[in-house]
Amino acid sequence: MNIQVMPEHKLSSVAPLKPYNVEKKEVELILVKDQNGVQYTNSSIIETPSPRRCPALSARDVDRETWGKKLDFLLSVIGFAVDLANVWRFPYLCYKNGGGAFLIPYTLFLFIAGMPLFYMELALGQYNRQGAATVWRICPVFKGVGYTVILIALYVGFYYNVIIAWSLYYLFSSCSSELPWLHCTNKWNSPNCTDPRFINGSVLGNGSYAKYKLTPAAEFYERGVLHSHESKGIHDLGAPRWELILCLVVVVFILYFSLWKGVKSSGKVVYVTATMPYLVLFVLLIRGITLPGALNGIREYLSIDLQVLKKPSVWIEAATQIFYSLGAGFGVLIAFASYNKFDNNCYRDALLTSTVNCVTSFFSGFAIFSVLGYMAQKHGVGIKDVATEGAGLVFIIYPEAISTLPLSTLWAIIFFIMLLTLGIDSSMGGMEAVITGLSDDFKILKRNRKLFTFATVFGTFLIALLCITNGGIYIFTLLDNYAAGTSILFGVLIEAIGVSWFYGVDRFSEDIERMMGFKPGLYWRLCWKFVSPAFLLFVVIASIVSSSGLKYDDYVFPGWANVVGWSIAMSSMLCVPFYAIYKFLSVPGSFKERIAYCVTPEHEHHLVAEGNVRQFKLKHWLAI
Repeated sequence: MNIQVMPEHKLSSVAPLKPYNVEKKEVELILVKDQNGVQYTNSSIIETPSPRRCPALSARDVDRETWGKKLDFLLSVIGFAVDLANVWRFPYLCYKNGGGAFLIPYTLFLFIAGMPLFYMELALGQYNRQGAATVWRICPVFKGVGYTVILIALYVGFYYNVIIAWSLYYLFSSCSSELPWLHCTNKWNSPNCTDPRFINGSVLGNGSYAKYKLTPAAEFYERGVLHSHESKGIHDLGAPRWELILCLVVVVFILYFSLWKGVKSSGKVVYVTATMPYLVLFVLLIRGITLPGALNGIREYLSIDLQVLKKPSVWIEAATQIFYSLGAGFGVLIAFASYNKFDNNCYRDALLTSTVNCVTSFFSGFAIFSVLGYMAQKHGVGIKDVATEGAGLVFIIYPEAISTLPLSTLWAIIFFIMLLTLGIDSSMGGMEAVITGLSDDFKILKRNRKLFTFATVFGTFLIALLCITNGGIYIFTLLDNYAAGTSILFGVLIEAIGVSWFYGVDRFSEDIERMMGFKPGLYWRLCWKFVSPAFLLFVVIASIVSSSGLKYDDYVFPGWANVVGWSIAMSSMLCVPFYAIYKFLSVPGSFKERIAYCVTPEHEHHLVAEGNVRQFKLKHWLAI
């Protein structure tokens, strides 16, 4: 096979080269071996002696495992993107913001921003075959954003695993003849605990059933699981609870043995964790629609109120939800795609997986609201009185509804298995982003993958211990609000600008053409260059403007807790300017040359010495 030099903007430091009619090179040797179902590729480009050596074509070996099967990759992406938020957040947002009318802004943002960003990250990872940090060889000054998303993924692991531990605790608690949140006769119940059969509209007054904290289900969560009644606030944490420590240990072990061998192991785990939620959701839906009042709940879920579209908050929530739902910006999609074969059709994958994710969100609403309709009828209240989101939905309202059904133990076990699997593969994705991102950057970590994986998951376990103390819910709320809030939006905004403007959307399109044989259409290029960055800027500004002091129920966090929260957020965001300054100071040359080295792909640095810097030409910035 003849290997030839390509034009400056088409040469990849890792991708196989296309024949091109310029100077000829020797040979490209590609060795493919199969080990335990995982393919490894090793290729090198060997130059013939030349009086003028081109730095971009120095000998380079690439040795990277690939997914054993295409389905491993697809299920891993779907498993990561389809998480707890699809069940506990989207249905409530849809109901609260005009029912079916909410789908208008949601679908709009899916097509103009969600899918383009999803596609961009998959293509970026697959072409460069690197994690979130080292992928920025294409524009070195932006490497800091890689560290930003890796840090954010790590921070999320600190508290996300706690939700899985709660689910596991509920699963173990469900393995009894009578569910522990059915009556008020348990040791954790307060004297004011009220049997749900005696709760109706007159008892609630102006309050809602979802906020009523004296039901057996609410007290099991607040007093039996969290023990938050034993804490006065975030300043009064107490010791970790041993039952939740054991659950957290189980979660950590599951994560470690799912990740320790890379995609060879995680690619098989997702066959269970990514498919189980769909089976359970279907079963819960069939059971739900047979309950009295179920159709009323579904009718409320789908009711269309176009007047709410006049409210800016509806559009902001739709934009935020589509972004978080697809999971762009955590470095996970880049990491997963980096293990694809070079010619994989990531365009089709992006359309398929993002569509599956959004359809799942919509579908889960039927399973949720059929049960909420049943609860509303049972207590003689409106849907608005039982509708809620987050932990209150999946750990209080839904379990209480299940406890009233025949074979309640079976239904509870099925439901919490679904929560467990929804959480596990999403957590696996976040951990893989950290492991792949840092392993590709620091080869010593790559050589010791198993040890590094253990250190990562064990590190998240140690921090998570703070979240399972008596006051742990306050630490959890703090991390949930600040660790991946404005910071992740900021990270993806910088990522989109770096790829579309500094690297160049035309060059990025040519990279995709080299992989799949066709260029992205004008629609995708316009979205990458203009629409997606504008969308992200809008969401970042909305996030900052709408932020307020932190609260958990009636507890208002002290000022210092908000300072700590913003410090956590800033610790990841500051990676961007700090690394940019470091890179500028570490490269040689004049001010202009340093700028050139910072924004020029590493394999084209020889062009800086020749004065041929693409980013210094107007044509680069106008190209689409």
